[in-house]
Amino acid sequence: MIVVLTGGTGGAKLIEGLAAEIDPAELTIICNTGDDATFHGLYVSPDIDTITYTLAGLCDADKGWGIRGDTFTALEQLRRLGNDAWFNLGDKDLATHITRTKLLNDGLTLSEVTDRIRRQLGVQSRILPMSDQRIETRVQTPQGELSFQEFFVKERWAGEVTSVRIVGAEQAQPAPGVLEAIRSAEAIVICPSNPITSIGPILAVPGIRAGLEQTSASVVGISPLVGSAAISGPAHKLMIASGFEASVVGVARCYKEFLDALLIAAQDHFAALVVEALKVAPICTDIRMASLADKRRLAGEVLALVKK
Repeated sequence: MIVVLTGGTGGAKLIEGLAAEIDPAELTIICNTGDDATFHGLYVSPDIDTITYTLAGLCDADKGWGIRGDTFTALEQLRRLGNDAWFNLGDKDLATHITRTKLLNDGLTLSEVTDRIRRQLGVQSRILPMSDQRIETRVQTPQGELSFQEFFVKERWAGEVTSVRIVGAEQAQPAPGVLEAIRSAEAIVICPSNPITSIGPILAVPGIRAGLEQTSASVVGISPLVGSAAISGPAHKLMIASGFEASVVGVARCYKEFLDALLIAAQDHFAALVVEALKVAPICTDIRMASLADKRRLAGEVLALVKK
């Protein structure tokens, strides 16, 4: 079994490649839930949904989120009725959130709901939220504190960030199966996801970082940055606000206690010696994933490393 830690669209791309290269049932995916939010009374879990839709063959590849070919009639009507509908929820996507919210209200945990939905959609890989307790990523700006979705979607991650905090993580517990998966993993992959707001919340849940530090399995990561900027999204901005250098060296420092190897862009080869000094092996390659062929190629390189 290969355990994958993920959040965001970069993680979904790599997971699509991994699922194409090996039996998807061999994958156990631990998802960030710090981005979760309630919209129009519905519980939305963006990272879990993106992974589920990707593995179900439903994801809109052009957007990197949502369901391919979805319509937005309900959202348009919500706006017409005076609702603040800045977060895009497609009509088919709404069915997922309605189902999740109903099941949660019926007393099921987020883990149980996630497993039920992925099975209904024919997904063979196991998908685990990092925790069943509510954890929220909050972004501090000079204008005030925002939820991650307000910062990322509503404000389009513009403007200065002064700090990031993960609310509720210290009191939370890993979801059932998370620590067991890490302990029994043949290998562990840290996706090219935002180290601060995608992987960071997972590591903030008590026991998960310690589990990664104690595992005897190979732990391989993929940098989400090329040079000083993220391939997509605000990872570089959030790393600087959290006290890390916006570079592959900063990524290596985020994970140095447990990471064995880090795949980095070939143009970042000059940083290899600094990464090595952190006792992380740098692997220079093409880390961009613009096509399914790219995703499969990079996944193949990761698998070759972890299955040695």
